[in-house]
Amino acid sequence: MNAFEKTVLPNGLRVVTAPMPQSKSVACFVMFAAGSRYETKDTNGIAHFAEHMFFKGTERRPTAREIAGEIDSIGGEFNAFTGKEYTGYYVKCAAEHRDVALDVLVDMLRNSRFDPEEIEREKGVIVEEMNMYYDTPRDYVDGVYDELLYGDQPLGWDIIGRKDTVRAAKRETFFGYLDRWYRAPRMVAGVAGNLGEGLHERLEGLLGEVPDGETGQPEPASWSQGAPQVKLHTKQSDQAHIRIGVHSYPIDHPDRYALSLLATVLGGGMSSRLFTEVRERRGLAYYVFAANQSYTDAGSLYSQAGVDIARADEAVKTIAHEFHRIASEAVPADELEKARALAKGRFVLRLENPQGMTMFGLSREVLEGRAVEPQEVLEGLDAVTAEDVQRVAEDVIGSNGINLALIGPFEDEDRFAGLLAKS
Repeated sequence: MNAFEKTVLPNGLRVVTAPMPQSKSVACFVMFAAGSRYETKDTNGIAHFAEHMFFKGTERRPTAREIAGEIDSIGGEFNAFTGKEYTGYYVKCAAEHRDVALDVLVDMLRNSRFDPEEIEREKGVIVEEMNMYYDTPRDYVDGVYDELLYGDQPLGWDIIGRKDTVRAAKRETFFGYLDRWYRAPRMVAGVAGNLGEGLHERLEGLLGEVPDGETGQPEPASWSQGAPQVKLHTKQSDQAHIRIGVHSYPIDHPDRYALSLLATVLGGGMSSRLFTEVRERRGLAYYVFAANQSYTDAGSLYSQAGVDIARADEAVKTIAHEFHRIASEAVPADELEKARALAKGRFVLRLENPQGMTMFGLSREVLEGRAVEPQEVLEGLDAVTAEDVQRVAEDVIGSNGINLALIGPFEDEDRFAGLLAKS
């Protein structure tokens, strides 16, 4: 039996449901195949800014307090998130309040007022959110790294935008973005949990008139590969935050599961290579991990850590060494099996609740055009061999220069560039 059921409304809007009859709750999502990657240089940040504005009032619920009050009155939770390739909005609540949750959610997305006074007020909120982001090196190193990998194109820009573009946004700026991208073919509604009766009829009544129409596509990503690159963000701090990585594969690449296990062996869990070497043996960091971030036409395998400033050079060299080692030596069978069990176990745990199930299914539907079945993921991980992992490691690490983004009280990029080479 499939975990997901998919239908398509006459206007092209997709509906993905995941029945979980044992649950007493329901998670209602609406996700768009549009995020910060769909912006121009002059509108950078508008996707995230629009996410804020959808909570500020509609014709029927004129204020943010009225919207929040209605969700509070059913004991629900609601929020939203903006990524580079998708944006999502959701309400979680007891299953008996499903229709109220859907009504509020769709009302926000279809009838928000974008009041000019609210827009001006919210600019200050977002600028302060930016200041918090810039003052949090553990988060901001992500932006420094993306700029290093992708440069001056949407994948290289911060999702939150720039202060000048946020301050310049007008009501027309929002509608220019939303009218183009927030159309039925780019929209997926998802509900998981104890679904109840008449769900599809309810969704068609709420969403059946969302405008159809061709939107086009964002520009494809481009980058150059070659020698190791270093990008420093000089900042006085008590700790250096580093991200080291290489270009990898898009989200639908045939070797996606081998790449996932490669990342797990490197830095997934507290017995991984990087955690053991960087934290346990050398005491260089409190946190260290590895992960792979894939987009529809690009990707990156990376490690991140917060390290002792006085030992930053040692940390960079140690992490780079582990990257080179896994590309030149086969992963032992027992280590691969441990990584496989960890990856499968954590994936299954993500799907235990309606929110996790909906988030997984909708993100795949938005990015790949289909809600990948969980069983397919588990079978994909089971099929990976040690030879697959080494072949992928040789491809993404052995043939690419390793890149370093670093935040800390440093100014000499050349000091670190030489540490990234194979020793």
